[in-house]
Amino acid sequence: MFESLKATLHDLLHGQVSPADRHAVIADMRRALVAAKMGVADLREGAGVTRKRLAGERDQLATVRRRKALAEAIPDGETVAVAAKFEAQYEERIAVLERKLAAQEDEAALAERDYDEMLKQLKAANAGVGSGMTPESRGPTDAELGLPDDSDLRAELDSLARGRSRSDAEAAAAIRLEELKRKMGRQ
Repeated sequence: MFESLKATLHDLLHGQVSPADRHAVIADMRRALVAAKMGVADLREGAGVTRKRLAGERDQLATVRRRKALAEAIPDGETVAVAAKFEAQYEERIAVLERKLAAQEDEAALAERDYDEMLKQLKAANAGVGSGMTPESRGPTDAELGLPDDSDLRAELDSLARGRSRSDAEAAAAIRLEELKRKMGRQ
């Protein structure tokens, strides 16, 4: 389901992304994983809809069976035949919905495991795995090079980055909300 994300993570973890591009790729991967998490939630939601529909079909089957029993009690052959026909239809629908629900739940579980694994890999990439840098080979710090303390500038840049991440996440959520509204309007 997430093949391109997996390929990009593989590249990150195996040093196939240049150090200059690494930060941007990791940021893109974070956004992609947010979208992937929403995809997993959609799969779970789809299984929930199927589960509700299955429950409704089972209720209908129970009603048809009660009516069939009543028709058999008052020897009404025509009504019994109609009820038997509907009983078979509901049983078939239920069997199909049960298979569908099982497939949806399996797909959601698989996607969730994939997401969890990719999240672990992204955390490892963010921690520097595959960058070629180890704590011993990290290079000199600004202080060791005699450069001025830019902590205020770094704090401001970090604040801007957090603000951008937040606005990107809000924009993605707004787009997703619009998609859901459109879906709900069609049903």
